Amino acid sequence: MTATPARKARPTAIDGEATLEFAADVAAGLNATPKRIPPKYFYDTAGSLLFEEITQLPEYYPTRVERGILAENAEAIAALLPTGSALVEFGNGSSAKTRIVLRAAKELSAYVPVDIAAEFLEEQAETLRHEFPSLNVLPVAADFTSAFDLPAKLRTMRRTGFFPGSTIGNFEPTDAAGFLRHAGLSLGKGAVMVVGVDLVKHEAILHAAYNDAADVTARFNLNLLARINRELDGDFDLDSFEHRAFFDRECSRVEMHLVSRADQRVSIGGHSFDFAEGETIHTENSYKYTVESFRALALEAGWRPVEVWTDSDGWFSIHVLANEADTANQPWLRRL
Repeated sequence: MTATPARKARPTAIDGEATLEFAADVAAGLNATPKRIPPKYFYDTAGSLLFEEITQLPEYYPTRVERGILAENAEAIAALLPTGSALVEFGNGSSAKTRIVLRAAKELSAYVPVDIAAEFLEEQAETLRHEFPSLNVLPVAADFTSAFDLPAKLRTMRRTGFFPGSTIGNFEPTDAAGFLRHAGLSLGKGAVMVVGVDLVKHEAILHAAYNDAADVTARFNLNLLARINRELDGDFDLDSFEHRAFFDRECSRVEMHLVSRADQRVSIGGHSFDFAEGETIHTENSYKYTVESFRALALEAGWRPVEVWTDSDGWFSIHVLANEADTANQPWLRRL
């Protein structure tokens, strides 16, 4: 799952453009075979709150395990970040993981959270300004999966990327490599990037994490249809769909789907879409890597693996990467 909580802001021209994009993506996805909707649309206000609830569930290990790795190795991670660099976070959640890094990396010059949810982003930024008064907090409201402009103040600063939450796993592997290349261009030569990556593990652990006993993940998945009803004038009957999540070992990914319980027709903004009983909407993939397979992906995308930490069970990993374009001249970065 992707940890990029959002809150509903007042309608603006930008919101209007976002709604048009949402409508276009839903129409394209439901006309495709098989049907699909991009997972970034999980995160309206209701979806964000449900995701925060998921992170507290006993079955959902990624959040607490990643925080534990960060807390245990914060000083070592901070030592690998260029002095005076700006920390650019791709996707801004509750900032709990960010705070771990900011407290340890006292020589950072700025923190730049990038997220599509402008209002929530500014609220988080204001809180962090009070907590870290000597740090420049410069939020950027943008879709971090597309090209965006960094603040002008960063032009002369070195940059460090931060991409926690195993969000990298929500990309198809080719798209994950593309994102890393894009991040390398945004961050520039000599940049470092800290990435959280979920690892392959026993299938029962993965099944429980995405099929919790309290059905919070099911409500999170179904909220996507509720959002379409609210924002795009849809008439989905949520009781006519059910949550399904499973691990595809061949693809090394957890898939999430919404399954139609019956033959039915759904209207969205005046357009109709037919569903057969048992037909699914593919809503998310969460790829699971080995340490070696993620390092290979990073190298393909132009990043040099520098260091990696895992928990004692080997469930999750934190990688530090360096921009391949300029690592030869960075003596503090040494490949393992």
